[in-house]
Amino acid sequence: MSTTSNANIDLFQEQILAAVKNKTPLSIEGGGTKSWYGNANSYAKLDTRTYSGILEYQPEELVITACAGTPLKEIEAALVNKNQMLAFEPPHFGESATFGGAIAAGLAGPGRISAGNLRDFVLGVRILDGKGQDLSFGGKVMKNVAGYDVSRLLPGSMGTLSLLLEASVKVLPRPAATTSLRCNITQARALQLVNEWAGQPLPLSASCWIGSSTGGDGELTIRLAGAAAAVKAAIPIMGAAVNASELDPQVATEFWVALREQQLVVFLNLNSDETLYRLALPAACGPLTLENISGDIALEWHGQQRWLKAPGDDATYASIKALATAHGGHASRFKQGSNIDPGKQRFTLLSEQVHSSALEAVQARLRTAFDPAGVFATSRLP
Repeated sequence: MSTTSNANIDLFQEQILAAVKNKTPLSIEGGGTKSWYGNANSYAKLDTRTYSGILEYQPEELVITACAGTPLKEIEAALVNKNQMLAFEPPHFGESATFGGAIAAGLAGPGRISAGNLRDFVLGVRILDGKGQDLSFGGKVMKNVAGYDVSRLLPGSMGTLSLLLEASVKVLPRPAATTSLRCNITQARALQLVNEWAGQPLPLSASCWIGSSTGGDGELTIRLAGAAAAVKAAIPIMGAAVNASELDPQVATEFWVALREQQLVVFLNLNSDETLYRLALPAACGPLTLENISGDIALEWHGQQRWLKAPGDDATYASIKALATAHGGHASRFKQGSNIDPGKQRFTLLSEQVHSSALEAVQARLRTAFDPAGVFATSRLP
C-alpha cells in the first residue's frame, strides 16, 4: 500500500522540530528487523513505514526510486517482474525489512564482492535534516552526480545523519545463467584460489568458505553468474582445479539466501555469553590465528568479510580488533548474546586506526552540518 502524501512528511517535520525543542534525540526505525544492529539506544522511535511506496521505476534506465518505508520485498518483487535485481543483495533479517532500513544499515550480501557495495548504487536521496529542512541530493542517473556526493553518506549512517525520505538506486539485469560449485578444501587454498580467479576473466560472483579456524578442510561454495557461454566455459576450468561438483539450482539458491540472511548453522545458536564478530579485511589477508573460537568460521567476499563466534568479553574483543587492525582491517560486535552488556561499544572507532583517525574530525563536522541540535545523535553509530 502506497502512503506518499505530504502529510506524512509534515508529521516527520513536526516530530523533528519537537525533538529539537525538547532536546530529545529520535531513533529512526523502519520494520525493526535490524534493531539489534549497532550500539543500543532507548530513544523515542520515528517510524518511517508511514511513508511508503515505489515512486518511479524505469527498467530501461535501470533506476528505481522509492520511499524509505517501502517494504524491501515489494522493491524486489517489482524488479523480478522486469528480470532485474538489487545486485548488492541486501539482507532482510525479517519479513518487515524496509528500503530505507537497508540503505541506513549499509549491509550487503554475497554479491557485494563482484557487483560493488550498496553505497555504489545510490544515485540520489531526499532527506529531512536535523532542522526539519527538506533537502535533495544527487539525481536519478549516474551523470547527474557531480561534486561532493552527499547522497552516498547515507548508506551505513544508521539514521545518525538525517531522516531518509526517498532514494534512487541503480539496479541491474539478472544474470542470464547462474551455477554454484562446491568442494572440500583448506582455508589457505580457498583464499588463494578465489583471489586468483577474481583477477581473471571468469564470471565469479560470490564465494563462501566454512570450516574450522584450527586447520583442515572446510566447504568452499562459489557462484558463477553472467552470460550463459561464460558460465558454461568456466565450470570445467574452475571445477577441475578443486574437484568441485555442481549444486542443484534449488539447493544453491537456498544456500545463498541462507548465507545472506545468516540462517546457516555457522551463524546460529549464539550462546548467551558469546558474540558474533564481523571482520572486514583486505583481499591479500590469509588465514588468521584465532583463539577461543566457538564452532566453525565463515569467510565471504573472497575472504574480505569473516564471521566467527567467540566470548563477548572486552578482552576477547580487544584481541580480535588488534588482530584485524594488524592486517589492515577492522572488527565489530555484529550480534550479542543475551548476557552481554548492550551498552558495550560495538564498532572499531575511527580514532583506533592510524589510517582513519583523521576522519573523526570530518565525521564530527558532517554531523554538525546535518544535525546541529543532535536530533539524530543516538550514538547507534559512534
